[in-house]
Amino acid sequence: MTSSLSPVVRNHLSALRILLVFTAITGFLYPLAVTGVAQGAFPYQANGSRITRHGTTMGSTLLGQNFTLPEDRRRNSGRAPGPDPAWFQPRPSAGGYDPLASGASNLGPDNPVLVRTIEARRAAVARFDGVDPRDVPADAVTASGSGLDPHISAAYAHEQVNRVARVRGLRPATVHALVTAHIQGRVLGFLGERRVNVVQLNAALANHR
Repeated sequence: MTSSLSPVVRNHLSALRILLVFTAITGFLYPLAVTGVAQGAFPYQANGSRITRHGTTMGSTLLGQNFTLPEDRRRNSGRAPGPDPAWFQPRPSAGGYDPLASGASNLGPDNPVLVRTIEARRAAVARFDGVDPRDVPADAVTASGSGLDPHISAAYAHEQVNRVARVRGLRPATVHALVTAHIQGRVLGFLGERRVNVVQLNAALANHR
């Protein structure tokens, strides 16, 4: 029997059926399949690579964060807001490690503002860690391109050992061994440099007695 529907209506109905089919496939079935595989095979990564302590999420291995003095310790010591000497510190961040403000400063290497900022950071890090300004590694005074990098160089991690050990009343050799245990090698053996995930390192430090 010849359809009484016009070609235009038939085309629209065909388009609607295709839309519904692909909506079901790409909007429901595919996401469910991917989520199921991810949760089954890679649950840690699929849930944000979270670091937990006593059931509380401390952060993610994928995102850097600031380790600043708690408000109560600032009040008791009379210190201004700033980095907590009891923790290993990350590299600077142009966005303050805010995931919604990811990015760099976009200042060129010869920009006078950047040069002054780096020199000020170098002096501050040297005072904070009790080292010579000439020994401060580059990543201690320069931000990453994303502003969210959780890694610092092995050199910067080792530079902070004495300060962390002194504040926590630990032997420097103990803290040094903890840093060494968290050094990650180059990607595929030749890409990048040796590095330390400062969030993971501080999580291990929190569990250390």
